[in-house]
Amino acid sequence: MKKTLVVGATTDPSRYAYLAAKMLDQKGIDFVPIGIKKGNVFGREIVDLRAKPQLEDIHTITLYVGPANQAEWIDYLVGLKPERIIFNPGTENPEFFKKAAEAGIDVQPACTLVLLSTGRF
Repeated sequence: MKKTLVVGATTDPSRYAYLAAKMLDQKGIDFVPIGIKKGNVFGREIVDLRAKPQLEDIHTITLYVGPANQAEWIDYLVGLKPERIIFNPGTENPEFFKKAAEAGIDVQPACTLVLLSTGRF
């Protein structure tokens, strides 16, 4: 299975990004946690988003960063050329939708937790 990038990753178990990482891990789906916080999530070190690292073979980006904090990362995330970006509730951003769609990326306003729970991920 191809990799999922969890944007906004955190070690805080009360956050949805943490719950998504947990569910991805439980389902055996390869993922890369990336964010501005340091730490380890289910055996994976959180990659520093501020470094805008070149990551390969990212199939899905699941977004847990609100629109007010997305501008700096939009071009970087679109440039990773994922097949799809899942905009979880509260992350919807028409500008980001447009840039991603223009780059041929499938834009899905959805909930990763629901998609995983229902087998539609």
